[in-house]
Parts: sequence; structure tokens; C-alpha cells
Amino acid sequence: MTPGTDYILAALETEGIDHLFMVPGGLIDPFLPALGRFPAIKPIVAAQEGGAAFMADGYARAGGRFGVALGIGGPGLGNMTTAMATALTDSSRMLVMSGEVAIAMEGLGQFQDASYETLDDPVLAAPVTRFSTSVDSVDNLNHLFRRALMEMTGPPSGPVHLSLPHDVLVGEVAVAHAAIDPALMHGRLIDAAMADRALAALRGDRASGPAFKVAILAGAGVEHGEASGALVAIAERFALPVATTLRAKGTFPEDHPLSLGVFGYAGTRHATSALLSPDLDLLIVLGSGLNERDTMHWSSRLAPKRGMISVNLAAKAIATETAAGQGVLGDCGAFLDILAQDGNAAALTAGVAERQAWMATIRGGPRFFDTDNLASEAVPLHPARIIGELRKALPRDAIALVDSGAHRAFAGHYFDAYAPRTYISATNLGPMGWGIPAAIGAACARPGTRIALVTGDGCMQMHGIEIAVAARYRLPVVFVVLNNGALGNVWLRAHTLGPVPDELTRVPDHDWAGFARALGLQAATVRDPGEVEPALAAAVATDGPYLIDFKTQRDAPTPVYDFAAEAKRWSYHE
Repeated sequence: MTPGTDYILAALETEGIDHLFMVPGGLIDPFLPALGRFPAIKPIVAAQEGGAAFMADGYARAGGRFGVALGIGGPGLGNMTTAMATALTDSSRMLVMSGEVAIAMEGLGQFQDASYETLDDPVLAAPVTRFSTSVDSVDNLNHLFRRALMEMTGPPSGPVHLSLPHDVLVGEVAVAHAAIDPALMHGRLIDAAMADRALAALRGDRASGPAFKVAILAGAGVEHGEASGALVAIAERFALPVATTLRAKGTFPEDHPLSLGVFGYAGTRHATSALLSPDLDLLIVLGSGLNERDTMHWSSRLAPKRGMISVNLAAKAIATETAAGQGVLGDCGAFLDILAQDGNAAALTAGVAERQAWMATIRGGPRFFDTDNLASEAVPLHPARIIGELRKALPRDAIALVDSGAHRAFAGHYFDAYAPRTYISATNLGPMGWGIPAAIGAACARPGTRIALVTGDGCMQMHGIEIAVAARYRLPVVFVVLNNGALGNVWLRAHTLGPVPDELTRVPDHDWAGFARALGLQAATVRDPGEVEPALAAAVATDGPYLIDFKTQRDAPTPVYDFAAEAKRWSYHE
């Protein structure tokens, strides 16, 4: 027999979890001594519960496992709702646990009671999780904990929540957790009949002949399915050009000769040229929900002659934007296996020479917009200059996280990523300040790897206090603050509407380097272009956390020209 706290911690240890992100509070007091009995799990104390959950999200995305956040119910769980919603929209695996009053005390007015008799925490979390419940008896802990892990796994994957009354934490459990089969955590399921029917468009089964100009758009499903290596292999075998969504940036090396770069928001000119080409025969979409940003604002020009084959584990994602007969319900890696077989391989081989010539033409043109800005000598600093220098300063295997704001566009466009889970951004919900604690979680998941976060001054106002956690645990995170004295993307729109919108979207020029030093980090302020490279070199060479406050241009146009043009010409009624 073992206390509920020990059952949970032993289960996490069995599943390979070595960090737990938390904020202590009365409702989870029994966990505090229990953590001392499990030295293999390192508790990381965040400044606020929302930060703890964002850290768990970053840990999951960087490490390929799941992240765990722990806090009190009521106000603590309330603080974690945005993080759960963020993980839900990006299909990030996260277990959130919240403490609750003893079952016998529910509804009697005990301090911070958030049980179903009052606020009902599981109902609060339900819309932003795949599964949320209260463990109403210690006898139910084993099977509800296992169910939560399986619901988290999906498909589709996402965050789950367990509310844990005091009785469950201190009550005794008679069984031990048995590890979930890894094959269930990373299933390779596919509807082979759907795949064969969809691939008729490639083979030209109806006497039209094989499609030659074929391209791949890789989405987050490639990362979730651990299929990046298979994608590179099949692209090289058949000379298939590959673009990625912004969420999947890095799943295909962006310095590869077959890389088109990012398509959609902040995408490259190569990707736009290839995927919106009227000559494109067939587009194979792997693991993208085909949302606004993945589709260049649902561009009407994204219309290959033979349509799009969309592969996804979620039927809803296929049905929303995919023509009948061209959806494939299944894992991206399993689909790539089918694509490389028999008649499909023969059809792809027939088009190799034409695709090689086509790719040479595309890559003969410029890849990026405004490349002069990468060497800009402007004061205040141009954001592109900082992003370009950051890429050069970081080792190839470094992990870059990118927060929400105008800086997301510059990083998405100019920062090359070379491997899965090395470019991380909350691309769908996009909460400001998410990246600050998420970078801390990433550093815990990938010890020994240099971590860099690109964030903004608006983001720092929201979650900047979490940098203190990086200092407390001596985590090697470089916090790159692009400080333009504004809520960047919002100001770029609002300042054109008059002086009041302009003023409301500006941010005071805070001394973020001074703030960082007060919290125990090394820090620097950079205003001159000649100081950018040495400042980044010093930060990367530092063992612990380092923050650089870069004073940047407020009015620098973001490199989203293709996306903006498609959004301008688009109508829902088309």
C-alpha cells in the first residue's frame, strides 16, 4: 500500500518524466514531503501556476514526452487555463493536476474549495483539455490516471486534467502503475484503403498518367509521428520538394536542397512560388489542420491540378478542407511507408527529372524578403539583423523558442531550423509571454542543449517574472528581448487608426536588462548594430541564463507580404 501522492510520482517516474513544474499551496501540501522520496523527479517551482503549466508545455514540445504541472485548484487552476488552451490548440501533451479540499468538506465553505459543489474545477478545465475529471475516491486513482494518459495521447493528443481531493493524496493505493505501451503513445495506424484511393491522383490510374510536379507540405503531424527521418529519406529518393507549416518548422532541414522553407504566415518566397503555382500537379499535406496560417489564409490559389491529399489522424481536420476521396485517416509515418511502395514509387520515379528541373528554377530565385535588413546598420536596431545574428551565434542543434508578436514573423522568416523540436512556437492560440516559461521547460527536457528564446517587451510584461526561475535553477537560456516600445503587431495596425490607438498600443521603455540582473541573471542592453554579434556570443558562451534587451525599430514591416496579399484578396464567399 502506498499514498496517492507516491502512486502518482512513481507512475510519472515509470513513464520517464524527470521534471515536475509546480507552485506549492495548501491543497497540494502532501506532495511536498512525497517529492523528497522521489529524487529522480526534480520539482521546478514557478512564479505563478500559469508559468508552471507553460513550462510543462515547453518540456513536452522539446522533449517529445509529456509535461506535468501541479498547483492548487480554484485560483491555481484558473491561472493554468490559458496554458491548457494553448496546448490543446497545438496538440501538445500535458498532464495538469490540481489539489482539492477533502471530499467530506466539499460545499461547506472551506477556504479555496473549488469542488463540484462550488466552482467545479473539472468543468472549468473541460473546454480546454481532452479530458478533465475529479478523482472522487482513492480506489479510482489507478484507472483514472491511466485513462488520463491515454486521453492525452489521442488522437488527437492534448492536455488532460485531474482534480485530486485531499483524501486521494493521503489515501492508500493497493496497486502500482504499469507503464503505458510506447506503441500506444506513438501509434502507426492508417486506413490503407483510403491511402490507396487518394494516391490514385499521384499514379494517374484513370489513364491520365502519373503526376510529375508533386510537392509536400509537412505539418505538426510529422513531428508527432516521429516521421521527420522518413520524410527526408523519401524526399531525397524521389526529389520531392518539401515545405513546412510554421508549427512544423524544422521537421525538414531548411538548408536541405529540397527545402522550400515555411509556407503560409512568415513563409519563404520559395514555398509560395511552388505551392501557389498553377503548374503544381499534386500537393501532399502531412499532418496539418489546414488552418488559416497553414493555407496562406485559405488562398484560392492553393489549387493543384489534381487537388490535395491530406493525411491526418483527426477526421475533422480532413473533412474541413479536403475534397472527397483525397483524405487519408492515419499516421504520417505510416503514409510515407505506403507512398514509397510499388505503383506509388513507380509514379514518383517517373517525375524525378521534371521535379529536379522545377526545383532548380524555384531555388534560383530569392528565398527571403528584404535580405538587406539582415545586415542593417539602422538605429534603433532592425529585428531581422538580430534574428540573423542569433542563428549564426547558436550551435546547429540549439533549440529556439519564439513568443507571440511581431518578432514571430521575423524569426519564422529568417531563422533556419534543421531538426524536429528545435524551433518551438505556440502558433495557433499564440498567448503573449508563453515562450518565457516554455523555454525553461525546454531547458529541463533537453539538458546540455543551448536554448534561446525570442520574445518582446509586451511579452515580458506578462510573464517576464519567470526568468527568475531560470536563474534559480541555473538553466542555460538566452532570453532575446526585441524591445520596440510597443505591442508590435497590434501597434503596426493600430497606429494607422489615429493618435489614441497609437498611444494605447505603446509600451514604456523598461530596462529589462536591469530587471534581469535584479533577479539573478547576467544581462546586457544593446542599441548599436556593432554590439549585436558580440553580445549574442557572450550570452551563448555563458553557462547560466542571460538576457539581452535589444532596442529595436517599432515600425519595421514584418516579412508576411505573401500572406497579407492573400488575406486582402480573400473573401469567405468565394
